[in-house]
Amino acid sequence: MPTPLGTPFTFFYALVLLATTVFAESADPALVGRLLSASSTDVVNLVHHPLLVLAASGLWIAGSPLSAYTVGFLLVLTALERRVGGLRTAAVFALGHVLATLLTEVPIGVAVALGRLPDSSLVRLDYGISFGVMAGLGALAGLLGPWPRWILLGAVGAMLLDDFLVFADPISAWGHPAALLVGIATWPFVRRARRARVDR
Repeated sequence: MPTPLGTPFTFFYALVLLATTVFAESADPALVGRLLSASSTDVVNLVHHPLLVLAASGLWIAGSPLSAYTVGFLLVLTALERRVGGLRTAAVFALGHVLATLLTEVPIGVAVALGRLPDSSLVRLDYGISFGVMAGLGALAGLLGPWPRWILLGAVGAMLLDDFLVFADPISAWGHPAALLVGIATWPFVRRARRARVDR
């Protein structure tokens, strides 16, 4: 589990998520709804204030506070941070969060512009930590031995395939594998960081 000295990025980010979760559960629902809408990385918000919503959308937990992605956040990011450090873990998380968001939302904007989707597709609630967690998981897999790596990626791949078959949320169905691939793409980066920490 994260600790303030051993894994400060994960620990303090978890405290922020705890605070926003408590706020979302106890504050006026209308206020919470407005804040979530303002934090959503839908096409309209990305066009008008992209930096704000890309940052704010990662401050909320979508769904249950005890969801698989919340547990994954604690376990995966703690394990990654212990191996590569807080700054690199934050970079992997942010890269997955931002790139997967853009890879899912930009095509929606293009499809609306081409008349393939209705204008209502431009505004939706899209926030949470799942893309960053998937990127962290992909990065962590590159630091494991061959058997644990492929078992982990196989289990995650089966979960993502199930998401595609259910297809309840197309954004998540496409965004999660994109974020996982972003994490896998960081293997050279995280492996160098791991070697540097071991050599010290």
